[in-house]
Amino acid sequence: MKISQIPSIKINDLEKQVNQVKKSDTENAFGKLIENVRVAQNESAKLTDKFISGEDIELHEVMIAGEKAKTSFELLMEIRNKTLDMYRELTRISV
Repeated sequence: MKISQIPSIKINDLEKQVNQVKKSDTENAFGKLIENVRVAQNESAKLTDKFISGEDIELHEVMIAGEKAKTSFELLMEIRNKTLDMYRELTRISV
């Protein structure tokens, strides 16, 4: 039985593949995510202000908007943390 050689992966090949991904696509995706977080936080703040001022807003609407804003912000922070971890790992590997 013949054992075939494991194909080697060159760093240059990986860099070429990474560079093929358009920066504008990733920038747009992150930009949209950040914009969605900002919109959720603004909506939560508006509903909170309306509730405090005595307008006809139910408490559960305020709580739901606050949780949406909190969850979207936490998701954004986790994506940022994982991206930084990935970058650190890649720089460690390439050294």
